[in-house]
This record gives sequence, C-alpha cells and structure tokens, in this order.
Amino acid sequence: MEEKKFVNFKKEELAVKDYIKRVLGKGRISNVSIEYTPVGEKIIVATSKPGMVIGRRGEKIDELTTTLKKMFKLDNPHIDIKEILTPMLDAQLVADDIALMLERDGSLKFKVIAYRTLQNIMNAGALGAEIVLSGRLPSERAKRWRFAQGYLKKTGDPAKVVLRAKAQAINIQGVSGIQVSILPPNAVIHDRVIIDEAVRQRIAANIAAPALKEAADAAEAVRVAEEAKSKPKKKAKAKGAKK
Repeated sequence: MEEKKFVNFKKEELAVKDYIKRVLGKGRISNVSIEYTPVGEKIIVATSKPGMVIGRRGEKIDELTTTLKKMFKLDNPHIDIKEILTPMLDAQLVADDIALMLERDGSLKFKVIAYRTLQNIMNAGALGAEIVLSGRLPSERAKRWRFAQGYLKKTGDPAKVVLRAKAQAINIQGVSGIQVSILPPNAVIHDRVIIDEAVRQRIAANIAAPALKEAADAAEAVRVAEEAKSKPKKKAKAKGAKK
C-alpha cells in the first residue's frame, strides 16, 4: 500500500508540472520543481522570460494559483519565479526553441536552424554542444541528424555534468524528436588541460633550458682547451731560463 501511495503521489506531482508548463507556454519554462513545506507547497518555476510568465501585476500567477487549488487539491501553493540569465546554456530552453522554430519555419530548414542554434550556444560560452534531430524532416523517410561542436563527454563520471534535454516538434510530416546536450562553461572536468600564460612561460623555460646548458657546456669546453694549450708554453720558457 505504501508503494502505491508513493506512485500516486509522484503521478500527481508530474501532472502539476506538466500542467504548469502547458499553461505558461512552450519555450518559456525550463524546469518546474516542487518543495513541500509546513505552510504549503512551494513551486519554483525556472524561466528566461519572467515578465511574460508573471503577467501584468501578477495576474497570471494568481490565476495559476487558484487553478492549482481547485484542480489538484493543493493546500496553499506558492509560486516562485527563478530567472535564467543565459537561456542559450539551458538545454531545455534550447530544445523547446528548436521545436518552435521547426513548427514555425518548416522542417526543410532544419539544418539552418540547427547550425545557427549550435553557434549561438558556443558563443554563449559553452565548452561543447550537440543537437540531434530525428524524424521525417527532409523527406518521407525518417532519419537521424547530428550536429556537434566543441568538447563533450559521453560516458563516465564527467558525463554527469552535461546538461541534457528533449523536446518534440509537430509539423505536417509528423513528429520530430529533438535532443540537446550542452557542456556549461563552469563544468568541472578533471582531465581538462588549461594552457594559460603561466603554463606557456614554463614551457618556454623548459625549451630554453637545454639550449642554455649546451651553450654553457660549449663555453666551458673552450675555456678548458685554451688552458690546456697555454700550460706547455709556460714550461718551455721555464726550461730556457735555466740554460
């Protein structure tokens, strides 16, 4: 019975999240999380367009709060808005934007959309990005197209820092799948080598050290050879003086 209650609780929570995303609009919401407190439910909505989500004088938030109380029987829902400052580094927002552009501009321009979005992601400072489109985009036959740039981990523990998201675009030819993976600029990668000015100076010093040593050895060899030549002459002069 406890397992069944837990499953039903999670199903209701997922229904609340899907409803919020659907009401506030596709392409505006990145993530919805729910925290349960003694005074009620705290719903955190991450978005890049807080003004459009809140509405004039918070009317959209008030309507959404009232609907959540009636439809999902929430005791005291409180909606907080979390603003996303760099939307091009948010995988879910990027995936939703690609879906909207495919639905608006048509599936024949999918390459232009993918390459332009990939360049915008890299210009935002991402270390790497990958966009995978699947479906009947250019023709009646379904295919899979991959667009990637930069550095991106696929397996192991470093792959956990990669931001991933999925979306769907509905057009005339059917449903197209969209997968976006982004490696953010602040990701900690243990095998990443950063070559800065200090490293360059150390490399230059290591390269110059053997050359300096060879020059010093050559100078020492010349000095020793000159001393060896001068010693016999001094002995010869000394012998002539004795005679």
